[in-house]
Amino acid sequence: MSKRKTQTVRRTIKRQQLREIVPLADSTIYEMEQRGEFPRRFALTPRCVVWDLSEIEAWLTARRARPIKRARAPDVSLRKTRPVKERGRAPESSSPEA
Repeated sequence: MSKRKTQTVRRTIKRQQLREIVPLADSTIYEMEQRGEFPRRFALTPRCVVWDLSEIEAWLTARRARPIKRARAPDVSLRKTRPVKERGRAPESSSPEA
């Protein structure tokens, strides 16, 4: 008798299932993949890409274990325009009063 190699079947997930697990935008996931910060997708067919579920779960576990620093608030003093109207001032009308 010949011995067969036992190979475990790895479960893959499609984009919709990935969105249910990881609530990030597609563009964010793509950028993170390009930087090497997220598990890479691979193509099953020319029109079907999938992710390895065990890699996604390992990535989530690693993210939970390591705290992520919050982004700093933008420095509003560097703005070139004032997009928010000031409090307490009435909006200026463009039509002259008669």
